[in-house]
Amino acid sequence: MFDIGFSEVFVIAIVALIVLGPERLPKAARFAGLWVRRARAQWYSVKSELERELADEELKRSLRQAQDELRSAQQQLRDGDRALRDGVDDLNRRVAGTGAASAAADDAAAAPRDPAAPADSAQHDAAPNDTASERLAPHGIAAADIAAAHAEPAHLDYSGASQPDYRPSTAQTPNDERR
Repeated sequence: MFDIGFSEVFVIAIVALIVLGPERLPKAARFAGLWVRRARAQWYSVKSELERELADEELKRSLRQAQDELRSAQQQLRDGDRALRDGVDDLNRRVAGTGAASAAADDAAAAPRDPAAPADSAQHDAAPNDTASERLAPHGIAAADIAAAHAEPAHLDYSGASQPDYRPSTAQTPNDERR
């Protein structure tokens, strides 16, 4: 600590012996030892306190950095979730629009000519009042089946129960509150 060699300590001991004398020298040596021990203890406590403070600051700095990283990851997840929801909603709108357009096209294509009508026009001319269900009844096709085939779909919004919802839920569970 103080770069004092043996020869210097020896000189100090001889001067102390001459100044204090042999009777008071042991008491003075104990007193000096006591103060040296107290100084060392104080030095070590200050040193350990400083090291603890530095470790605490380093820990706080790393915690702040981890929190910032978690916040940025959370923001990225939220942005990704928004983009995914927008994409799903856009896809649902496109599918609903395509479903309505294809249903209208199917109705328009089926209206001019009945696909279930026989190809023989002579038979068709013979019975002009026959409906398609009456002409197909001998083939085992019921009128309800023909009506169902040409009916417009009842549910064109595909965001309902007919498709699974892959978006994450926002509901909190009891375990989320503890974290």
